[in-house]
Formats: sequence, structure tokens, C-alpha cells
Amino acid sequence: MYLAMNRFRVLPGSEDAFEEIWRNRESRLAEMDGFVAFHLLRGPECDTHTLYASHTVWETEPAFRAWTNSEQFRAVHRNAGAGKPLSLGHPEFEGFTSVDDV
Repeated sequence: MYLAMNRFRVLPGSEDAFEEIWRNRESRLAEMDGFVAFHLLRGPECDTHTLYASHTVWETEPAFRAWTNSEQFRAVHRNAGAGKPLSLGHPEFEGFTSVDDV
């Protein structure tokens, strides 16, 4: 299993708009071989931001890499960042390979 995660620092007061973008987005993940699941998680709040994490679960890291090089990926990310800034900077990517499963 491979988990691909992006962490977002969303500006205070922009949480609803950020979540709405994710709810209404075009997702073509299900078209990809090896895709297992997607989750958007809301984390702790502080004075400067609310932490969010989006993560996808893949059967393998090569399946995830195929997604990042696909036409589906380019299509759904074509207008990323085109609207009003809702977060502090770019998302921070983290990738994890499973070493133990229960």
C-alpha cells in the first residue's frame, strides 16, 4: 500500500470555501488502476491557519506515480490556484509506503 498526502494550511475564515471546492471538484481518481480510496481530513486550528490533509491510498507507489503523470491528473489540476488564495503557500506533499498491515 502507498499513501500520498498533501497538507494544506487554510486561512482562518476560508475553511467552508476550501471544503466546498473539494466537495464539488471533478475527481477522476476512480479511473486509475491501483486507486483504493480518498479522504479529506480537517485538523487542528491555530491563529494563522486550519490544517487540512488530503490523502489517497494506492495499491503501489508506481500506481500513484502513474496518476501524477496521467491526463486525468492534468485535467483535474488544470485550474488549481486560479481563484482567491485560501491557504498559506503550496500544499506540502508526503508519501508513505506500508511496512506493516493488520
